[in-house]
Amino acid sequence: MKRLLYFLPTHFTLCLIVGIVIQFFYKVWSFSFTQSITFLFLILILLLAFKQYKKQFLFTLTSWLLFVTVGMFVVFSQDVSNKKNHYSRFSVNDSLVTFQISKVLKNNLYYHKYLGSVIQVGSRKTVGNIVLNVQKENTSKQENVGAVILFQSDFVEVQKPLNPYQFNYKKYLEKQGVYHQVFLRNTSFLKSKSSINSVYKIADDIRNTIEIALIKNGFDGEELAVIKALILGQRSDISKELLQEYTKAGAIHILAVSGLHVGIILLILSFVFKPIERLKNGKVFKTIIIVFLLWSFAIIAGLSASVVRAVTMFTAVAIGMSFQRKTFVLHSLISSMFVLLLVKPMFLFDVGFQLSYLAVFSIVILQSKFEKLWNPTWKITNKFWQLFTVSVAAQIGVLPISLFYFHQFPGLFMLSNLVIIPVIGIILISGILVIILSLVNVLPSFIAQVYNFIIWCMNTFVSWISLQESFLITEISFSFTKLLLAYACLAIGIVYLEKKSYKSLTVLLVFVLAFQFNLFYEKSELGSTNEFIVFNKSRQTIIGKNMKGNLKIYHDLDAIKIRNLGLIKDYKIGAKVKEVEIERNTPNIIDFMNQRIFVIDSLGVYQVNNLKEVTVLLIQSPKINLERMIKVLKPKLIIADASNYKSQVVNWKYICDKYAIPFHYTATDGAFVLK
Repeated sequence: MKRLLYFLPTHFTLCLIVGIVIQFFYKVWSFSFTQSITFLFLILILLLAFKQYKKQFLFTLTSWLLFVTVGMFVVFSQDVSNKKNHYSRFSVNDSLVTFQISKVLKNNLYYHKYLGSVIQVGSRKTVGNIVLNVQKENTSKQENVGAVILFQSDFVEVQKPLNPYQFNYKKYLEKQGVYHQVFLRNTSFLKSKSSINSVYKIADDIRNTIEIALIKNGFDGEELAVIKALILGQRSDISKELLQEYTKAGAIHILAVSGLHVGIILLILSFVFKPIERLKNGKVFKTIIIVFLLWSFAIIAGLSASVVRAVTMFTAVAIGMSFQRKTFVLHSLISSMFVLLLVKPMFLFDVGFQLSYLAVFSIVILQSKFEKLWNPTWKITNKFWQLFTVSVAAQIGVLPISLFYFHQFPGLFMLSNLVIIPVIGIILISGILVIILSLVNVLPSFIAQVYNFIIWCMNTFVSWISLQESFLITEISFSFTKLLLAYACLAIGIVYLEKKSYKSLTVLLVFVLAFQFNLFYEKSELGSTNEFIVFNKSRQTIIGKNMKGNLKIYHDLDAIKIRNLGLIKDYKIGAKVKEVEIERNTPNIIDFMNQRIFVIDSLGVYQVNNLKEVTVLLIQSPKINLERMIKVLKPKLIIADASNYKSQVVNWKYICDKYAIPFHYTATDGAFVLK
């Protein structure tokens, strides 16, 4: 750990990360390319001057400033929305938009979804990515990567989340440089006869060929979907139910080609090609072969962001392993992170990037320490002990960030990993063999059946683990402050294990106390929260009243559905709700903090004595004369939820504007929150 802190690229990487964060959130850098290069050049001159005159402190500060500046510069330069030929700068009115598919996204119930670039608007060459949504119809066919589509339609901004603490899809796409989407009917676009070749298209063609060969050899259903996920990097065909089972079992990472898969392949390749080390310069040849095969696997898996990250990371690990020293592996990891962030700075905000590096760093630093705690005499016991220590080390490294993002902890994750990880190694290697034999059409049927059976057994085991719900801890609230303090405790704890010094122990205890203080502070803050919420739910009414962590829900849904509804779960976690009370019927009057909310439902009744200047909530499309209601109740605010007909809402909005009464519609303005 100490050597890692003295490794210069560690400092450069940390400064680069600071620059990336500053630019992404605060948009500090806005210079042109020429101005940026000039500014960086001036910093370099300063750096050389301080080095020449031996001003070490100023030299160090300027070095840090240089890499912070580089971080801001790479974010600004890679944001294509800053370019003069970005598609958003051109009007789409009566112009034909030319769009090329670069990735097929997971479909939903209503649309085929694609990610791709707008290469032309009218006669103007453009840049920039969008999400294209093509409505599903009986004759609709999913397009392939590389296909070129022509259409006339406006670019629609990605909608912000409409309910509190909901997943922010808008921010998620912004981190990938995507700011707009387009919605089309299946008959409202033309497909060009020619497609544009690229590495992504070649990879997609390879995957399609492999899929056809597998289907011909009897693979289908969930087993085929899992093979495509594990080896070809395509998770879109896996059912929602199976995904949920893997999530509950703490094994969802199995279904995405990432660091785990590439790491297993690296270990197997290292074992297979170990005899090459006996040759002169054998370690060098072995490393070159392994790196070539890893990148070949990346191309087959579609060169997705997660695969490229994983292969880049383990390319560095493979180089580090050739020196057979842990320090070289750590240095290689830091160097690979630096290069990746320099080329793709937005990787920093990707959950997969964060999980992969944290897991590998944790394994490299902690696994050997855990392994020394016991030295089994039996070889098979020793292998399981090594696997156990690897799983524990990885879980320690990713636990805080997993709680922060996913708000759950699978208690049986260790059992899942001890069984599944060895099976994954078998599935990956034998799967590559099955694919090769399928492509040359010489795959024996009994091998296909055995391989299918192994995957079925793995799915069945995961399904059984997911049913043990008493071991699954869900709806864990874990704030960003807790995340930072947890990793500070972990880092200082590692330093203490290495040094065993009084100073490191003191610092560790200080941060542990800070973590506990934060727990008490957030709990006391919870007791002071009071909110009235009208949630946004299409065609439904959901109203919440949160009084100091006790949430009461009024709704018109099915009793089981309301408890499993995502927007309620998100609010419970985000607002740190302790107890939930659910009531099927919505009362006409809801009192909240000396305020009255008058609810008018489909019956349209509002003749209530001595009720003036209230907040009015319209639900379930009441047939009322709004102007007359305004004259009777004199409301100070009118709210309409998404259970109302849109045509009625448009009319209500017009009348409210006429009488200068504030109007809030949840389907466009988001959930209404009163504090």
